[in-house]
Amino acid sequence: MLARLLPILGITFIDILGFSILLPLMPFFITHFGAPTVVVGLVMTTYAGFQLVAGPLWGNISDRVGRKKVLIVSQVGATIGWTMLAFAPNIAIVFLARAIEGFSGGNISVTQAYVADLVPPEKRGRAFAYIGATFSAGLIFGPVIGGTLFQAYGYTAPFLAAAALQVITLIVTIVALPESRSKEQQAEPTASFADIGRSLADKRVAPVMWQKLVYSMGLYGWFSVFTLVLAARLGFTAASSSYFFACFGVVSVVMQLAVVGRVTERLGDRRASNLGLTLSTVAFCIAPFIHDWPTGIAMLVVFSAGLSLNNATLPSLIANASPESQRGTILGVGSSLESLSGVVMPPLSTGVLQESGVPATAAISAVFTLAALVMGIRQTNGSAAQSVPVEDAA
Repeated sequence: MLARLLPILGITFIDILGFSILLPLMPFFITHFGAPTVVVGLVMTTYAGFQLVAGPLWGNISDRVGRKKVLIVSQVGATIGWTMLAFAPNIAIVFLARAIEGFSGGNISVTQAYVADLVPPEKRGRAFAYIGATFSAGLIFGPVIGGTLFQAYGYTAPFLAAAALQVITLIVTIVALPESRSKEQQAEPTASFADIGRSLADKRVAPVMWQKLVYSMGLYGWFSVFTLVLAARLGFTAASSSYFFACFGVVSVVMQLAVVGRVTERLGDRRASNLGLTLSTVAFCIAPFIHDWPTGIAMLVVFSAGLSLNNATLPSLIANASPESQRGTILGVGSSLESLSGVVMPPLSTGVLQESGVPATAAISAVFTLAALVMGIRQTNGSAAQSVPVEDAA
């Protein structure tokens, strides 16, 4: 299995390496234009809003023409957007760059569909853990590169480095990535846009999709303020935040390579997901008590464990419940629901942080993850939650 995944794992690593250069720097980059904290959330909302529209569209196109072509489009868009950020003279160009990146961004759901094409249902939890580990490995090196370049040259250099890595990703995709869907599979009937709406009511798919939305609300609420919380509670700068994210990447790689695969194969995707949601809820309960390095590290470890389990199990549950010819579309809808969270939550969380502080902000994410956990527990004994392949009706 691992050998078949190596090309997509390599491409994902390079892609995330570039993305993670920017991740801890973006809030500081936005506020250095003189923008208030809430604008950080609005910039994130812009990216997520365009991705909300584009997710099902690109997923559906990948079912029709193959995953590789859509990945190429998304990489071109990211290259353009990150280059624009490197030379952005004002906050308006930052918004435009993030809009371009959001609309062209088909990486996540299409990568998940690519992996699901290659791996049998019972192995998908472990396969998605490998993708998560690759993602986290990028988080180790990217923030260190970004922090070092920022300290030496300012904001332009990290953004240009990210754009250059995206060009490398594009070349590797074109040259080395085989298409995961055969021409015969691409010719099969795929989901219409009416089917996209129906998937949200399908008894096999809908429970996991709605659970993913609720969980994503809590997750995106926290991601939008995580760097700002570290700055407020631990005095982190753009550079030290980058190094902290690198530590987060190390912990996540260990979790996904050494823990997640074993847990999913022993407990099954559903129960492993419930465990991940429990850990996420605990992490958000720890967050208000971050005042020093030990509490920050405790939160990081628990949060990383929960995130690693959820990132592997929720896509696997959705993929296993999806007909093969509609897998990209349905995973695209799942990505779109996640983007909806990115539209709604960043302005809310950054606004609450600005007005009420860390405890109230962390409580929002804790409530959403607890609600997702309750949904997961209710599904555990139900037929809709069983991780079994669904035969394509066609």
